[in-house]
Amino acid sequence: MGNRIPVHMNGAFIYEIVMETGFDRLKEELKKLNLEERKVCIVTDSNVAPLYLEEVESIVSSCCKNTEHFIFPAGEENKNLDTVRNLYEVLVVKQFDRHDYLLALGGGVVGDLCGFGAATYLRGISFIQVPTTLLSQVDSSIGGKTGVDFDSYKNMVGAFHMPKLVYSNTATLKTLSEEQFSSGMGEVIKHGLIKDASYYQWLMEHAAEIHSRDLTVLSEMVLVSNQIKRDVVEKDPTEQGERALLNLGHTLGHAIEKLSDFRLVHGHCVGLGCIAAMAISINRGMIRSEELPRLLTVMEQFGMPASVSGLSAENIVLTTKSDKKMDSGTIRFILLEQIGKAFTCKTVTDTEMAEALRHILT
Repeated sequence: MGNRIPVHMNGAFIYEIVMETGFDRLKEELKKLNLEERKVCIVTDSNVAPLYLEEVESIVSSCCKNTEHFIFPAGEENKNLDTVRNLYEVLVVKQFDRHDYLLALGGGVVGDLCGFGAATYLRGISFIQVPTTLLSQVDSSIGGKTGVDFDSYKNMVGAFHMPKLVYSNTATLKTLSEEQFSSGMGEVIKHGLIKDASYYQWLMEHAAEIHSRDLTVLSEMVLVSNQIKRDVVEKDPTEQGERALLNLGHTLGHAIEKLSDFRLVHGHCVGLGCIAAMAISINRGMIRSEELPRLLTVMEQFGMPASVSGLSAENIVLTTKSDKKMDSGTIRFILLEQIGKAFTCKTVTDTEMAEALRHILT
C-alpha cells in the first residue's frame, strides 16, 4: 500500500492524495467516486499521451459509462484560452453534463488547464488529478489552484476548484527528462525553505538517492512535500493569508519565466527567485550570509541553474508590476525569517530586488 493524505476545507473532508508506485490501485480509487453512469474526458498533452494514455484510459473505461480524451500540444505556450476553447468544444459535442468528469493526466500545464476547464464548463464540473511530473506531484496538483496564461502573463486567468482525487504514481518520475525532474526540485526545495528546516537538510543528505531516482526515497520526498502543502492549503484554501508563503521565489521567478519567453522551465525560475529572496533576507539581517552558498550547493546537486543570462534587472523588476500577487499596487513578497520559516512582506523595494538580482544575472 502506498501513502494517503486526506485534504479538508473548513473542517470538512474534500479529497485524498493517493501516492503509489504504479497505476494498479487507480481503478480501486476511481470506483469510490461512483462513475458508473458518468462520462470521463482524459485531458493530456502530446508528451504524456504516448507514455500513459492507453493504460490510464483502459482503467478509466472500466469504471465509467464512456471515456473521451483531449490531447493538446505540450508546452507552457499552449496553456491558454485557445486550448481551453478547444476542450470546451469537445465537451459540448460529446454532450458532457454537470455530473460528468474531467481527468488531468500529465504535468502542471495539463493539470492547470484541465482544472480551469472543469471549473468553468457549465459553471463547474468535477475533475481528477493524475500528475506525472515531479512538479505536479509535489505542488500544482494539490490545493485546487487552476488557471491559464493570458498574453504571456502566467496564470492570469484562473479559479480555485478542488479535485475529487489526486492519484500520484511516483514511478512516472523515472521517465522525466533531467530538466523536468530538476524543475520539480525547485518546488521541493521551496517547501523546506518556507516550512521545514529538517526537510531541507534531509534533501541534502539524500541528494544522491534523489538524483538516481530511488523510488523509496522519492516516495518519501513526495509524501513530505504533499504534507507541507496540504497543511498550508487547509489553513488558507483561497490564499487570503498563509498560503501566499508558497509563493517564495515566484514573484521574480514568474518575471524571469515570462521574459525568457518560457524557454526556462518553471521550477528553475522559482529556484532563481528563491536565491534573490534569500539575498534580500540576508541583507535585512534575518538570515546568515552562509545560507546563500548553501542554497546554491543544494541547487547544483539537483541540476538547477544558479544564474541566467540575457536579462536585465530593470526589466525583471518592471515585469513584477503585472504579477497577480500585487495588492493595492504593492507586491506581496515572500522572505525568510529563518530557514523553515517564511513570511509575507509588503515593503520590499525595487532597489532591493535589483540588488538581489545581481546574484543571479550574468
